[in-house]
Amino acid sequence: MNSRYSTIVGACIAVAINVLAGAAPVAAQIYPAQPIKIIIGFGPGSAADILARLIGKHMESKLGQPVVVENRPGNSSMIGAEFVARAPADGYTLFMATVANTLNPAQTNSPFNLGTELAPISLLAVVPNVLVAHPSVPANNLQELIALAKSKPESLTFGSSGAGTASHMAAELFNQKLGTKIVIAPYQGGSNQAVTDLLAGRITLMFNVAATLAPHVQAGSLKALAVAQSKRATIMPTVPTLTEAGTTGYDAGIWIGLLAPAKTPPAIIQKLADAANEGLKSEQVQTALKSQGTDPLGSTPKEFADFIHADIEKWVTALTAAGLRK
Repeated sequence: MNSRYSTIVGACIAVAINVLAGAAPVAAQIYPAQPIKIIIGFGPGSAADILARLIGKHMESKLGQPVVVENRPGNSSMIGAEFVARAPADGYTLFMATVANTLNPAQTNSPFNLGTELAPISLLAVVPNVLVAHPSVPANNLQELIALAKSKPESLTFGSSGAGTASHMAAELFNQKLGTKIVIAPYQGGSNQAVTDLLAGRITLMFNVAATLAPHVQAGSLKALAVAQSKRATIMPTVPTLTEAGTTGYDAGIWIGLLAPAKTPPAIIQKLADAANEGLKSEQVQTALKSQGTDPLGSTPKEFADFIHADIEKWVTALTAAGLRK
Protein backbone atom coordinates (compact mmCIF):
# COMPACT_ATOMS: atom_id res chain seq x y z
CA MET A 1 0.00 0.00 0.00
CA ASN A 2 2.79 2.40 1.00
CA SER A 3 4.74 1.45 -2.10
CA ARG A 4 1.74 2.17 -4.31
CA TYR A 5 1.14 5.48 -2.53
CA SER A 6 4.79 6.46 -3.00
CA THR A 7 4.56 5.65 -6.69
CA ILE A 8 1.47 7.83 -7.12
CA VAL A 9 3.03 10.74 -5.20
CA GLY A 10 6.22 10.44 -7.23
CA ALA A 11 4.25 10.49 -10.47
CA CYS A 12 2.33 13.59 -9.35
CA ILE A 13 5.56 15.40 -8.45
CA ALA A 14 7.07 14.52 -11.82
CA VAL A 15 4.01 15.88 -13.63
CA ALA A 16 4.12 19.07 -11.57
CA ILE A 17 7.79 19.60 -12.37
CA ASN A 18 7.15 19.10 -16.08
CA VAL A 19 4.26 21.56 -16.00
CA LEU A 20 6.30 24.20 -14.21
CA ALA A 21 9.28 23.68 -16.47
CA GLY A 22 7.07 24.14 -19.50
CA ALA A 23 5.22 27.18 -18.18
CA ALA A 24 7.73 29.78 -19.37
CA PRO A 25 8.04 28.44 -22.95
CA VAL A 26 4.27 28.14 -23.23
CA ALA A 27 3.83 31.70 -21.94
CA ALA A 28 6.33 32.89 -24.56
CA GLN A 29 4.50 30.97 -27.30
CA ILE A 30 1.15 32.60 -26.58
CA TYR A 31 2.70 36.05 -26.03
CA PRO A 32 1.28 38.60 -26.48
CA ALA A 33 -2.20 38.01 -25.13
CA GLN A 34 -2.95 41.63 -24.18
CA PRO A 35 -1.96 45.19 -25.21
CA ILE A 36 1.71 46.24 -24.92
CA LYS A 37 2.70 49.57 -23.43
CA ILE A 38 5.82 51.56 -24.42
CA ILE A 39 6.90 54.13 -21.82
CA ILE A 40 8.62 57.29 -23.07
CA GLY A 41 10.74 59.36 -20.68
CA PHE A 42 10.12 62.57 -22.64
CA GLY A 43 7.04 64.48 -23.74
CA PRO A 44 4.97 64.06 -26.92
CA GLY A 45 6.79 65.12 -30.08
CA SER A 46 10.25 64.12 -28.86
CA ALA A 47 12.40 61.93 -31.12
CA ALA A 48 11.84 58.92 -28.85
CA ASP A 49 8.09 59.54 -28.77
CA ILE A 50 7.82 59.81 -32.56
CA LEU A 51 9.89 56.65 -33.07
CA ALA A 52 7.81 54.70 -30.53
CA ARG A 53 4.56 55.61 -32.27
CA LEU A 54 5.92 54.72 -35.71
CA ILE A 55 7.41 51.40 -34.60
CA GLY A 56 4.42 50.64 -32.38
CA LYS A 57 2.04 50.59 -35.36
CA HIS A 58 4.18 48.02 -37.16
CA MET A 59 4.66 45.93 -34.05
CA GLU A 60 0.86 45.80 -33.68
CA SER A 61 0.45 44.17 -37.07
CA LYS A 62 3.29 41.72 -36.37
CA LEU A 63 2.24 40.77 -32.82
CA GLY A 64 -1.54 41.00 -33.18
CA GLN A 65 -2.05 43.24 -30.13
CA PRO A 66 -2.39 47.02 -29.65
CA VAL A 67 0.81 48.90 -28.77
CA VAL A 68 0.10 51.94 -26.62
CA VAL A 69 2.59 54.78 -26.05
CA GLU A 70 2.59 56.47 -22.64
CA ASN A 71 4.67 59.56 -21.79
CA ARG A 72 6.23 59.73 -18.30
CA PRO A 73 8.70 62.63 -18.57
CA GLY A 74 10.99 63.82 -15.80
CA ASN A 75 14.55 63.69 -14.46
CA SER A 76 16.14 63.36 -17.90
CA SER A 77 13.97 60.32 -18.72
CA MET A 78 14.98 58.44 -15.57
CA ILE A 79 11.47 58.46 -14.08
CA GLY A 80 10.22 56.40 -17.02
CA ALA A 81 13.24 54.08 -16.90
CA GLU A 82 12.81 53.32 -13.20
CA PHE A 83 9.05 52.79 -13.64
CA VAL A 84 9.64 50.10 -16.28
CA ALA A 85 12.45 48.52 -14.25
CA ARG A 86 9.88 47.87 -11.48
CA ALA A 87 7.21 46.52 -13.86
CA PRO A 88 6.43 42.78 -14.22
CA ALA A 89 8.92 41.00 -16.47
CA ASP A 90 6.22 39.73 -18.81
CA GLY A 91 6.86 41.77 -21.97
CA TYR A 92 3.82 44.03 -21.61
CA THR A 93 5.62 47.15 -20.33
CA LEU A 94 8.56 48.37 -22.43
CA PHE A 95 10.84 51.41 -22.31
CA MET A 96 12.16 53.60 -25.11
CA ALA A 97 15.61 54.59 -23.83
CA THR A 98 18.02 57.23 -25.11
CA VAL A 99 21.60 58.28 -24.42
CA ALA A 100 20.18 60.22 -21.43
CA ASN A 101 19.67 56.90 -19.64
CA THR A 102 23.37 56.04 -19.73
CA LEU A 103 24.66 59.61 -19.40
CA ASN A 104 22.47 60.68 -16.45
CA PRO A 105 23.35 57.79 -14.08
CA ALA A 106 27.04 58.13 -15.00
CA GLN A 107 26.92 61.83 -14.14
CA THR A 108 25.01 61.49 -10.87
CA ASN A 109 26.84 58.32 -9.78
CA SER A 110 23.44 56.62 -9.53
CA PRO A 111 23.31 52.86 -8.85
CA PHE A 112 20.86 52.54 -11.78
CA ASN A 113 22.45 50.60 -14.64
CA LEU A 114 20.43 50.47 -17.86
CA GLY A 115 22.03 47.22 -19.00
CA THR A 116 21.22 45.29 -15.83
CA GLU A 117 18.00 46.96 -14.62
CA LEU A 118 16.40 46.44 -18.04
CA ALA A 119 16.70 43.82 -20.78
CA PRO A 120 17.91 45.23 -24.15
CA ILE A 121 15.69 44.44 -27.15
CA SER A 122 16.99 46.51 -30.08
CA LEU A 123 19.04 49.62 -30.79
CA LEU A 124 16.52 51.28 -33.08
CA ALA A 125 17.87 54.60 -34.32
CA VAL A 126 20.28 57.49 -33.85
CA VAL A 127 19.67 61.23 -34.03
CA PRO A 128 23.00 62.48 -35.46
CA ASN A 129 25.00 65.17 -33.70
CA VAL A 130 27.06 67.37 -36.01
CA LEU A 131 29.98 69.67 -35.26
CA VAL A 132 29.48 73.09 -36.83
CA ALA A 133 31.49 76.32 -36.84
CA HIS A 134 30.71 79.98 -37.42
CA PRO A 135 31.97 81.11 -40.86
CA SER A 136 34.52 83.39 -39.18
CA VAL A 137 36.44 80.37 -37.86
CA PRO A 138 39.48 79.90 -40.18
CA ALA A 139 39.04 76.14 -40.47
CA ASN A 140 37.17 74.26 -43.18
CA ASN A 141 37.69 70.71 -41.96
CA LEU A 142 38.41 68.84 -38.75
CA GLN A 143 42.19 68.73 -39.20
CA GLU A 144 42.35 72.49 -39.66
CA LEU A 145 40.13 73.00 -36.61
CA ILE A 146 42.33 70.78 -34.42
CA ALA A 147 45.48 72.61 -35.58
CA LEU A 148 43.84 75.98 -34.88
CA ALA A 149 42.61 74.93 -31.44
CA LYS A 150 46.05 73.64 -30.44
CA SER A 151 47.88 76.69 -31.75
CA LYS A 152 45.53 79.05 -29.88
CA PRO A 153 44.31 77.28 -26.69
CA GLU A 154 41.05 78.59 -25.20
CA SER A 155 40.51 80.97 -28.13
CA LEU A 156 37.52 78.99 -29.43
CA THR A 157 34.20 78.34 -27.65
CA PHE A 158 31.79 75.39 -27.72
CA GLY A 159 28.15 76.25 -27.03
CA SER A 160 26.13 73.52 -25.30
CA SER A 161 22.50 73.07 -24.29
CA GLY A 162 23.35 72.81 -20.58
CA ALA A 163 25.80 71.14 -18.21
CA GLY A 164 25.85 67.35 -18.56
CA THR A 165 23.69 67.27 -21.70
CA ALA A 166 24.56 65.31 -24.84
CA SER A 167 25.88 68.41 -26.63
CA HIS A 168 28.01 69.36 -23.62
CA MET A 169 29.48 65.86 -23.30
CA ALA A 170 30.16 65.68 -27.04
CA ALA A 171 32.33 68.78 -26.58
CA GLU A 172 34.04 67.38 -23.46
CA LEU A 173 34.75 64.13 -25.30
CA PHE A 174 36.19 66.12 -28.21
CA ASN A 175 38.64 67.97 -25.95
CA GLN A 176 39.65 64.76 -24.19
CA LYS A 177 40.12 62.68 -27.33
CA LEU A 178 41.97 65.33 -29.31
CA GLY A 179 43.90 67.12 -26.57
CA THR A 180 42.36 70.50 -27.36
CA LYS A 181 41.37 73.22 -24.88
CA ILE A 182 38.23 74.68 -26.41
CA VAL A 183 36.17 76.58 -23.82
CA ILE A 184 32.70 75.09 -23.22
CA ALA A 185 29.87 77.56 -22.61
CA PRO A 186 26.73 75.89 -21.21
CA TYR A 187 23.36 77.51 -21.96
CA GLN A 188 20.88 76.63 -19.22
CA GLY A 189 17.87 77.45 -21.40
CA GLY A 190 18.68 74.74 -23.92
CA SER A 191 20.11 74.76 -27.42
CA ASN A 192 17.99 77.50 -29.03
CA GLN A 193 19.89 80.38 -27.42
CA ALA A 194 23.20 78.68 -28.11
CA VAL A 195 22.34 78.35 -31.81
CA THR A 196 21.28 82.00 -31.88
CA ASP A 197 24.61 83.08 -30.37
CA LEU A 198 26.52 80.79 -32.73
CA LEU A 199 24.82 82.35 -35.76
CA ALA A 200 25.69 85.80 -34.38
CA GLY A 201 29.32 84.82 -33.85
CA ARG A 202 29.23 85.23 -30.07
CA ILE A 203 30.42 81.61 -29.79
CA THR A 204 32.38 79.78 -32.46
CA LEU A 205 31.50 76.06 -32.36
CA MET A 206 28.72 73.69 -31.37
CA PHE A 207 27.65 70.06 -31.41
CA ASN A 208 23.90 69.84 -32.02
CA VAL A 209 21.21 67.79 -33.75
CA ALA A 210 21.87 67.65 -37.49
CA ALA A 211 18.23 68.29 -38.42
CA THR A 212 18.28 71.57 -36.47
CA LEU A 213 21.52 72.77 -38.02
CA ALA A 214 21.04 71.54 -41.61
CA PRO A 215 19.09 74.63 -42.85
CA HIS A 216 21.81 76.96 -41.50
CA VAL A 217 24.54 74.86 -43.14
CA GLN A 218 22.67 74.86 -46.45
CA ALA A 219 22.26 78.64 -46.24
CA GLY A 220 25.97 79.11 -45.60
CA SER A 221 25.39 80.58 -42.13
CA LEU A 222 27.35 77.74 -40.52
CA LYS A 223 30.06 75.31 -41.61
CA ALA A 224 29.58 71.58 -40.96
CA LEU A 225 32.92 69.98 -40.07
CA ALA A 226 32.11 66.46 -38.89
CA VAL A 227 29.35 64.10 -37.72
CA ALA A 228 29.73 62.82 -34.15
CA GLN A 229 28.88 59.17 -34.74
CA SER A 230 30.23 56.05 -36.42
CA LYS A 231 28.20 56.45 -39.64
CA ARG A 232 27.43 59.46 -41.80
CA ALA A 233 24.13 61.22 -41.23
CA THR A 234 21.54 60.67 -43.96
CA ILE A 235 20.46 64.31 -43.68
CA MET A 236 24.08 65.47 -44.26
CA PRO A 237 25.58 62.75 -46.49
CA THR A 238 28.61 64.78 -47.61
CA VAL A 239 29.83 65.56 -44.08
CA PRO A 240 32.45 63.05 -42.86
CA THR A 241 32.31 61.36 -39.47
CA LEU A 242 34.97 62.19 -36.90
CA THR A 243 36.36 58.70 -37.48
CA GLU A 244 36.70 59.34 -41.22
CA ALA A 245 38.42 62.61 -40.38
CA GLY A 246 41.03 60.72 -38.37
CA THR A 247 39.60 60.63 -34.84
CA THR A 248 39.35 57.08 -33.47
CA GLY A 249 36.91 55.92 -30.81
CA TYR A 250 34.63 58.95 -30.97
CA ASP A 251 30.85 58.42 -31.00
CA ALA A 252 28.40 60.91 -29.49
CA GLY A 253 25.23 60.34 -31.48
CA ILE A 254 21.89 60.55 -29.66
CA TRP A 255 20.77 56.91 -29.81
CA ILE A 256 17.30 55.48 -29.12
CA GLY A 257 16.56 51.86 -28.20
CA LEU A 258 13.85 49.56 -26.85
CA LEU A 259 14.13 47.62 -23.58
CA ALA A 260 11.98 45.47 -21.26
CA PRO A 261 12.20 44.76 -17.52
CA ALA A 262 15.12 42.57 -16.52
CA LYS A 263 14.36 38.82 -16.37
CA THR A 264 11.81 39.05 -19.20
CA PRO A 265 11.97 35.59 -20.87
CA PRO A 266 14.50 35.50 -23.75
CA ALA A 267 11.86 34.11 -26.14
CA ILE A 268 9.68 37.18 -25.52
CA ILE A 269 12.67 39.52 -25.92
CA GLN A 270 13.48 37.90 -29.27
CA LYS A 271 9.87 38.12 -30.45
CA LEU A 272 9.83 41.84 -29.61
CA ALA A 273 13.20 42.37 -31.30
CA ASP A 274 12.00 40.65 -34.47
CA ALA A 275 8.85 42.79 -34.56
CA ALA A 276 10.72 46.07 -33.93
CA ASN A 277 13.51 45.35 -36.42
CA GLU A 278 11.01 44.33 -39.07
CA GLY A 279 9.12 47.59 -38.51
CA LEU A 280 12.33 49.56 -39.02
CA LYS A 281 12.71 48.07 -42.49
CA SER A 282 9.33 49.32 -43.67
CA GLU A 283 9.45 52.08 -46.26
CA GLN A 284 6.97 54.18 -44.28
CA VAL A 285 9.11 54.16 -41.12
CA GLN A 286 12.36 54.73 -43.03
CA THR A 287 10.90 57.70 -44.91
CA ALA A 288 9.31 59.24 -41.79
CA LEU A 289 12.48 58.96 -39.72
CA LYS A 290 14.83 60.23 -42.40
CA SER A 291 12.58 63.23 -43.05
CA GLN A 292 13.14 64.21 -39.41
CA GLY A 293 16.89 63.66 -39.53
CA THR A 294 16.77 60.37 -37.59
CA ASP A 295 18.72 57.41 -38.97
CA PRO A 296 17.15 53.93 -38.45
CA LEU A 297 19.49 51.20 -37.19
CA GLY A 298 18.22 47.89 -35.75
CA SER A 299 20.18 45.27 -33.80
CA THR A 300 20.04 41.99 -31.94
CA PRO A 301 19.43 42.07 -28.16
CA LYS A 302 23.07 40.99 -27.62
CA GLU A 303 24.42 43.74 -29.86
CA PHE A 304 22.34 46.32 -28.00
CA ALA A 305 23.49 44.97 -24.63
CA ASP A 306 27.14 45.30 -25.70
CA PHE A 307 26.46 48.81 -26.98
CA ILE A 308 24.91 49.91 -23.66
CA HIS A 309 27.85 48.50 -21.70
CA ALA A 310 30.33 50.41 -23.87
CA ASP A 311 28.26 53.60 -23.70
CA ILE A 312 28.18 53.54 -19.89
CA GLU A 313 31.95 53.01 -19.73
CA LYS A 314 32.53 55.85 -22.19
CA TRP A 315 30.48 58.39 -20.23
CA VAL A 316 31.83 57.35 -16.83
CA THR A 317 35.37 57.86 -18.16
CA ALA A 318 34.56 61.18 -19.85
CA LEU A 319 32.65 62.61 -16.89
CA THR A 320 35.34 61.54 -14.43
CA ALA A 321 38.05 63.15 -16.55
CA ALA A 322 36.01 66.35 -16.74
CA GLY A 323 35.36 66.36 -12.99
CA LEU A 324 31.61 66.29 -13.57
CA ARG A 325 30.59 63.17 -11.61
CA LYS A 326 28.59 64.04 -8.53
